Order: sequence, then structure tokens, then C-alpha cells
Amino acid sequence: MSGDERKDWGRSIEIMSRGVSRRDFIITSIAAGVLTMVPRFTGAQAGEPYRIGVLLPTTGSGANYSERPIKILPLVAAQINARGGFLGKHPIELYFRDTQTKPDVGAREARSLILNDKVKTIIGTWSSAVAMAVQEIIHEHKVLHLTATSNSSKIVHENFTPYTFMFGPDTRMQSGATVVAVAKLIKEKGWKKYATIGLDYEWGRDAQKVFVENLKAASPGTELMKELWAKLGETDFTSYITAVMSLKPDFLFGAIAGKDNETFLQQAKAAGLFKSVSYPGVFLPVTELMQQRQTLPRGIIGLNRCPFFAHMDNPIMQNYVKIYQEKFGKDDYPDDFACMYADSLNALDQAVTKASTVETEAIRKALTGATVDTCRGKLPLRDCNNQLDAPSYVGEVVDTPDYPFPIFNPKTMIMVQGHEVWVPTCDEVRRLQKKRT
Repeated sequence: MSGDERKDWGRSIEIMSRGVSRRDFIITSIAAGVLTMVPRFTGAQAGEPYRIGVLLPTTGSGANYSERPIKILPLVAAQINARGGFLGKHPIELYFRDTQTKPDVGAREARSLILNDKVKTIIGTWSSAVAMAVQEIIHEHKVLHLTATSNSSKIVHENFTPYTFMFGPDTRMQSGATVVAVAKLIKEKGWKKYATIGLDYEWGRDAQKVFVENLKAASPGTELMKELWAKLGETDFTSYITAVMSLKPDFLFGAIAGKDNETFLQQAKAAGLFKSVSYPGVFLPVTELMQQRQTLPRGIIGLNRCPFFAHMDNPIMQNYVKIYQEKFGKDDYPDDFACMYADSLNALDQAVTKASTVETEAIRKALTGATVDTCRGKLPLRDCNNQLDAPSYVGEVVDTPDYPFPIFNPKTMIMVQGHEVWVPTCDEVRRLQKKRT
């Protein structure tokens, strides 16, 4: 681990220590990339603690999306531990590890969490390539895996294991939602040709492929002029922006996320790209709406996975915002990823209650096909691939008097339900899935 990477991890530890752990948890070990949080509360009838591994990058391209999940998970665990933990007698212990956004590191840390720390569930991670590497480890050891950021459709299809559950829309669903909105714009604006730009790794390739295939079906007369691919961690998009502007497409589809997305948006805006080429469907989680509040072009059409502002009438979402802001201030909000990770931990609590045990096989069976209460409403998990019927959100970026950063226009935002855009039948899903032993 480099000096800069240690600095990033140290910052995450500082955030948790300052806001959460001193009251609710005891930090039992701190080392580079390692953090263990054990609850102070232990009731007289306390049983064996329930250990959960959390795999998230605090370094690399995915670090931008990890901060708020790392901050909210101890808060949700503390609420469950306030009533004794799972079933009122199994307090939650959290074991954080830094994947560094590298598949080999993620797999190594997953194995260490299972063999050395005896965790029964792993939550995470960012980067679908890392998540798929972790899937091989959790399947081998029959440990539950809750994924809320990584969302390649391969996680629930080609690389499926019955121990992995996905709490956000997969790339197929997410791109399908974008196609719904873009197809509408194509009719309204008379668009005829487009180009794509994506990050050259598992998630970017999968998201772009699904978008192109679905748009071809929805709007067969629209021409794909060119596909552009940038490396993960790209810092200079000038050549790509120049290429797009010379092509003069009617619109550009992007499959760029994290720090790379912020870099691209800033450079594209400075070059004037958005004045000549529409850019609908750009991935704009709450993270970036807050971070890029000064520079984000108003009026562009963004895509979101779990925006808090769409569900402030839901008591669960109200609770997430309340406990988060009590610790971290009124100017900060839980982003999409924080809300989805909080939902995954709460869903695990619901499954344990349903199973009346903390035994893994019983919890897995209780969660498979279950309908769970989430901050997005009561949603079912599909029994053939453990995919939550999670909606996607497409909307125009606008300023409102309600928040100190732009959100999606509440009057025109489109919410596309998961079942509207996922693989239509379970027979089709099973034909895609890996045959495991």
C-alpha cells in the first residue's frame, strides 16, 4: 500500500471514528486497510456476535463512492444492536477491508475475512470485476454476499451464485431505463445518429453493450457511428472529446463512473461538447450532484440508482437521512450507495428474523424470493437470480430551493421499475447462469 493509499484509508477511519464509533463501537484494531468495529452494547442474554465483512475501496477509482456507505453502515448496525442485534441476541460486528479496486486484492481480503475473522456475510464491493472475483470465494465457502454498488448483469447471470444478492439495478436494468428515456427523446427531437464512450472494463463494457442492443430494438433506425473506450482511471479525455465533436453525432451515450465521470464532465464542459452534442443518460448519483454542484451542466439528462430526494415520503428513507445528518451535519446527505448498503443490511436483518436463526443456509433460503422493506418501498428479490426489483431514475438536472445542490426535476423525473427492464423470464435467466456445484 502506497503512502497516498494509506492516507486515504486513514481519512476513512477518521471519518468513522469522529462520527460514529466512539459512542456505538469500539475500534478493536487499526492497520493499513484494516478496521474492525465491535459494538459496546452487549445485553445480558447476548449470544454469539454476528460478524459481517465490508469490502469497499478507499483507494483507486471507486473510492469516491465508498465514503458514505462506510459512514452509514455502522449507524444502521448501531440501530439493530440497540435492540440486542439480530434476533435480539446477536450483536453485529463490522470488519472493513480495502479492496484497492483490484480483483486479486478483493479476493484475498474476502478469503481472509472468512477464514481469519469468521464472517458470515460479506457486503460489497465497488467494481464489478472485483465483485465477480469475490463471488468465487464466497461460493467456495458458502458465505452470504450482498452487493449494492457493483452491478454488472453478469453477477446475477453468467457468474451467478445463490449466495449473492443484488440490491441495486444491474447494468441491463440500468441501461434499459436509459433506453426508455432516450427513445422518447429520439422521437421528440428527431435524432438519427449517436456515439458511445465507456470505461474499458467489465461494468463499462456491459453497460454500453446492453444500451446499444436495447436501443437497436427500441429505435432500429438510429445509427451507432462509433464506440470509444477509455481506460479506467483516465485523467485526460481530450482526444475522446475531440473525436466526438468531429463526428457530430446527435447525442452521446456514456458509461463512465466515479472519479473518471467527474473528470470527463469537467473536461467536456470546458471544451464546449455539451453545446453541440446532447448527453442523455449520464450516470449522476447523488454523490456527484453534491460534489459537482458548481460545475455540473444544468439541463443534462442523468441516471440515478437510489436518490434520497425521490423517496422522502418513505419512513425508511427518512430514517437514513436523519441518522446520517445527525452524525455528519445538515449539509451532507446519504448518496445512492449509502442508501443501498443500508437497505442490504436491513434486508439481512429481516431475513434473519424470518428464519429465526443466524445459520447461513436458513437465511439464504429466507432471503431468496423474499419481499423486503427498503427505502425505495416494499420490493421483491427475484427467486431465480436474487436480483432486487430495484427501480432506476432518469431526470433533468435542475436547481431547486430545497437543497444546496442540483437534483433531478421532480416534475419530470422518470422512475423505471426493475421488472420492466430486466431479463423477461426466469427460463431466460437460467439459460445465462453458470452451472456451479
